[in-house]
Amino acid sequence: MRILIAEDDSILADGLIRSLRQSGYAVDHVKSGIDADTALSMQTFDLLILDLGLPKMTGLEVLRRLRARNSNLPVLILTAADSVDERVKGLDLGADDYMAKPFALNELEARVRALTRRGAGGGPTMVRHGALSFDQVGRVAKINDHVIDLSARELGLLEVLLQRLGRLVSKEQLVDHLCEWGEEVSNNAIEVYVHRLRKKLEAGGVRIVTVRGLGYCLEKESGPGANTATSPVTAAAATTESAESAADAPPAMPASDDYSK
Repeated sequence: MRILIAEDDSILADGLIRSLRQSGYAVDHVKSGIDADTALSMQTFDLLILDLGLPKMTGLEVLRRLRARNSNLPVLILTAADSVDERVKGLDLGADDYMAKPFALNELEARVRALTRRGAGGGPTMVRHGALSFDQVGRVAKINDHVIDLSARELGLLEVLLQRLGRLVSKEQLVDHLCEWGEEVSNNAIEVYVHRLRKKLEAGGVRIVTVRGLGYCLEKESGPGANTATSPVTAAAATTESAESAADAPPAMPASDDYSK
């Protein structure tokens, strides 16, 4: 889940970035309206947190241009407490929600969760896959009703795989969803995150299949009486499974690439 924050107040932006990253989101930050408009034109995000009082181009103009491009990106606008007229204009231009400054971070996080659910089509908040369950609101994963201890990066990885059940997710797609601008993440680092998550899911009979050269897929292992039909993804992965098992532990990742927290 990737969020763009357009906010020129560095102290406020730093607080938002820390809070959202701790919750497992990938967060990018710009300080001007022009930079926000450029980022939105060139990159794909799951949510925009937009301050209306941006320099160089107002937040309202950024929003107007975004909607003129027929984008349905969920937008949460931030305004001064007494800016009723701006809030009304923002909502009329297509903002999905607003918050007046100052605000509590836990309330903003709750609104972020609500907007990202809405952006995903308002689907169920609980995703189940075999013994695995994932609460998209509380951002908690469980195996057989026991909470799994996941880092923020592992949580984000699991979310991406669950959103694409039965489909391959390439390393490039994982980088786009999990990493911020300017963050140099090697293929080795992605392999380490997958390896760590794979080990934590094995106890519940849920596996991450590697299709060499193509990507990863989350699948449920067959049990007694399970449907034994082979999916296209499983068939593609079959020739790589033995090699994957033989070299399951990836090489050590440099300390500078360890984003487990």
